[in-house]
Amino acid sequence: MCPKRGGVILILFTSLFLVLISRLFYLQVYKGEALAKASWRQRVTNLELDSTRGNITDRNLIPLTNRTNKCIAVLKSLYFRENKEELKKVCEIMGLDFNMIKREIEIKSVPLLFEIDEEIREKILNMDTGGVSVINSLKRYDKNSVAKHILGYLNKADGVGQTGVEKLYDDILRQKRENSLGVVTDAQNQLVEGIGYRIKKAAEEKSKLNIKLTIDYHMQRIVEEVMEKKNMAGAVIIEDIYSGDILAIASKPDFDQNNIEHYLNSSNNELFNRSVASYNLGSIFKIIDLACAFENEISLPEEFECTGSINVDGNDFKCSSYEDGGHGFIDLEKAFSLSCNPYFIKLGIDIGYRELIRMAQKFGLGSPSGILAQGLAESSGNLPDINSYYSRGDIANISIGQGEIMATPLQVVNIVATVANGGIKNNTNILDSVIDDEGRKVRELKIRKWERVISNRTADRIKRLMEVVTRNGTGIEANLLLWGGSAGKTGSAETGRENVVHAWFAGYFPVRNPRYAMVVFVEE
Repeated sequence: MCPKRGGVILILFTSLFLVLISRLFYLQVYKGEALAKASWRQRVTNLELDSTRGNITDRNLIPLTNRTNKCIAVLKSLYFRENKEELKKVCEIMGLDFNMIKREIEIKSVPLLFEIDEEIREKILNMDTGGVSVINSLKRYDKNSVAKHILGYLNKADGVGQTGVEKLYDDILRQKRENSLGVVTDAQNQLVEGIGYRIKKAAEEKSKLNIKLTIDYHMQRIVEEVMEKKNMAGAVIIEDIYSGDILAIASKPDFDQNNIEHYLNSSNNELFNRSVASYNLGSIFKIIDLACAFENEISLPEEFECTGSINVDGNDFKCSSYEDGGHGFIDLEKAFSLSCNPYFIKLGIDIGYRELIRMAQKFGLGSPSGILAQGLAESSGNLPDINSYYSRGDIANISIGQGEIMATPLQVVNIVATVANGGIKNNTNILDSVIDDEGRKVRELKIRKWERVISNRTADRIKRLMEVVTRNGTGIEANLLLWGGSAGKTGSAETGRENVVHAWFAGYFPVRNPRYAMVVFVEE
C-alpha cells in the first residue's frame, strides 16, 4: 500500500474510533407533537401542507426523516383582492411574479401556500399586513440528513419512494395521510369570511407506521462528519460483531435528497452507493488464505525468503518491498503484518485453487451479505467459478486478492466480524422492524441467521496475527493501544488503470472482547 494513502485510511480509522468512544450510546427518544382531534361541521377544503409519511428511525427511535420544520407562507386570497399594493410588496419579498399571483387570487378564494426560508420569514413577520401568515410544517429531509443512500429519496411530483427504504416500504410509509390547512368554504367553494382557517392534522386513530433501522444515529453522524472533514471518496461501515447489526454505513460523496436532478449527470457519482458496490479486494484476502491454511492444516514454512518478487510460470508478482530488495527472511507473523505478496502467493499455490474459492464462499464472498434478502440493493461481488480452468498464475492473483476477485465493503466488514466473533458469521441486517408511533413492534424485519465458518481455534490464530498488524505492521497508525487496542488488515487493490489504486483497512476493536468491526475503503 502507498504509505501516504495507507496513512490516510489509518488516521481515518483512528479518528472515527476516538470520536466514537467519547460519544457512544445515549438514547434520545423522539416524540412528535401530539395530534389534535378536529371536529368540522362545515364544508372544509384541505390544502396539503405535508405528508404524514411514516418516519424512518434509528435503532433508538431517533428519527432519520421529518427531523426539522419548514416555513410555509399562507397568502389570503380574499384579503389581497382588496390590497393589491400590499400584495406587490409581498411578491417582491418572496420573489414571486406579481401578475401571476394576482391572477391566482382572482380565481381562487382559498389561501395560496409557499415554502419560504428563514430570511424571508423574518421579513414577512416584520411587515404590517393582515394578508400573510407563517406556519410550520415538517420537512422530510434537511441538509443534515444522514445515511442518504440507505434511506433513498422521494419523487417530488407524487411523493413516491424512488430508492432505498423509501422505495422498499413505500406502501407502509405513505398510507395516504396528510397534515393540511383547512379552510371553510361554501357550496361554490368560496371562502366563508370571518371563520378563517386552521391546521388540520392527520386523524390520530389512523396510527402511523414507521420503519426502524439497526443504524445508530450518533455513530452514523460521526462517521459522515469525519469522512467529510477528510474529503474522502469511499465507504465506512461499522458492524456489531455479535448481532450482525449494521450500526453505521456511509458512502461519500453523497447527495441532497431535495435536489436529485442536480446529480443525474454528475461525474462524481454521488448517487452511487459505494458501501455495497464491488471492488478489487487486495490484501484483505490474505485473511482467507490464513483461514484456509489453518483449517486444512497446511504446513507453513518457519522461514521464507522474500526478494521483492516471485516468479510464477514466467510472470513476476511484485511485493510492496520490491524497491527495497524484499523483506528478506521472514516467518508467517512478519509476512502477514507486512503484507508480503510472495509469501502468500507461495502459500496460496500450496493450498490450491478450489480450497481457496471454497473458503472465500464460506466467508460470503460471491454472495449477497444479507441485506439483499431484506430487499435492499447490494452487489454480490465476484468469485471465479470453482470448477473453471485455472493456472498457477490465477492462484497467485487470487491469493493476494487481485484478478477476478471482487468484494463490497459490506462483505469485507462481515469477514472481519466473523473472525472477531470466533468464526461465527451472522446475517447482516440494516432493517430492524416496522413500528407504530409508540415504538411498538408491528412486524419483524431482521433476518436472524448464523453459521460457523471456521473453528474458534482458527479464528483465535487469525486474531493474534491481525493484532500484530496494528502493533508493529502496516496498520501501526491504527493501534489504539491506549483505548483497548485494535486489530486489522490493510490492503491496496489495483484497478486496471495506471496509478489508480484503492485502499482498505478492515479491523475490529477493542482487542479483548471485541465489540465492533469496521471497514474503511478509500476510492482513488
